[in-house]
Amino acid sequence: MKLKPIKTEQDYQQALERLEKIFDTKPGSKEGDELEILGILIEKYENEYFPIDLPDPIEAIKFRMEQLDYSQNDLADVIGLKSRASEILNRKRKLSLDMIRKLNEKLHIPSEVLIQAY
Repeated sequence: MKLKPIKTEQDYQQALERLEKIFDTKPGSKEGDELEILGILIEKYENEYFPIDLPDPIEAIKFRMEQLDYSQNDLADVIGLKSRASEILNRKRKLSLDMIRKLNEKLHIPSEVLIQAY
């Protein structure tokens, strides 16, 4: 396949088909290089035409708590008081800058997710 920018839906579909055909090629080979470049082009097109919004901050906290098997008490240990953790999870209290920092540091939730309005 001749590599070129992906500008249309048809270009995108052709690129996906080619990617599927050469997916298991060896890195460093001619097709491996094509695979790498094709992946970059597809990613650029998808980011432009199929953007994914950041998750809701509270849902992100709940999801991360579930991943870590954290309880509300565990969250309270991270951000302060148990009542504060409850208020956050029930959307009755906004996250403070200090809480955002702690959640980012200890739960590894990206700060750009946590600073959004909810």
